[in-house]
Amino acid sequence: MDLSTTYMGLKLKNPIVPSSSPLSQSLDNVKKMEDAGAAAVVIYSLFEEQITHESGELDHYLSYGTESYAEALSYFPEPQQFHLTPYQYLDHIAALKKAVNIPIIGSLNGVSTGGWVKYAKNIEQAGADALELNIYYIATNPNLTGSEIETMYSDVLTEVKKNVKIPVAMKLSPFFTSMSNMAKRLDNAGADALVLFNRFYQPDFDLENLEVVPNLVLSTNWEMRLPLRWIAILYDNLKASLGATSGIHSHEDVIKIMMAGGDVAMMASELLVKGIGRITEILNGMKEWMEKNEYDSISMMKGSMSQKKIDQPAAFERANYMKLLQSWKSLA
Repeated sequence: MDLSTTYMGLKLKNPIVPSSSPLSQSLDNVKKMEDAGAAAVVIYSLFEEQITHESGELDHYLSYGTESYAEALSYFPEPQQFHLTPYQYLDHIAALKKAVNIPIIGSLNGVSTGGWVKYAKNIEQAGADALELNIYYIATNPNLTGSEIETMYSDVLTEVKKNVKIPVAMKLSPFFTSMSNMAKRLDNAGADALVLFNRFYQPDFDLENLEVVPNLVLSTNWEMRLPLRWIAILYDNLKASLGATSGIHSHEDVIKIMMAGGDVAMMASELLVKGIGRITEILNGMKEWMEKNEYDSISMMKGSMSQKKIDQPAAFERANYMKLLQSWKSLA
């Protein structure tokens, strides 16, 4: 049974890649991921705020405007809550490369260029096999246009690509006016992979203390439908690899992503809840399903359910929406 796949030019033994999460802060955990069968690991993100803090700027950005909006501080963690400083992060990558044989993918979480580009190169020099750019940006300024935001994304990618030789993936949100065009634009700018999609964690209100508080909700299986749909639409339209993240919890989920046209299936919530050993169970489930359904390899199923390959490509578009509403009416 050949479970191998290729992601950003990296030859992987299977498509399961633990995504960026607190689990990878521990070297022992990454070793356990490798032993359980993970093909590669995206390690815990280095945040732009950590980099600016290293140059003495974080306090300015955290306190700016708080004379009017004191509650704004509660959106940000205290600097000491960041697990790794930038230099410790680089040391962590170097230690992981000595401890395991699977590819290690660094992760940068931010929005601007500047020092971010510098640390992309530092991550490469520390030994990372690839880099994931996780651009987490909330456009709260009503004067900032969609075009300006899209340009910001492509500019960050272009600058990073100029400074590193390792493959670079862009982890995106789904909130673009034209997702297909944005994907193509990043593909043209040199993205080696697109990871679909980032989950934006939404703040909540504490009505007792009148404070804004974080509200972490792990993914559920139904969330996979969004990346599944867009991977199926983008498959065979881009040079970049396609990675799925959000809502992947079972071997069936991984197989669906492969059939849509994905190259890897990334997971975090499932491992946080059920443990790293879940990777082995999912791999075994994939093998059993493939044997039962007479698939010898991942390549046999790759893209078989994509928009270009199915008899009714409109199922991914508006026609499916209308059909769904009619089916609900018939049930009533």
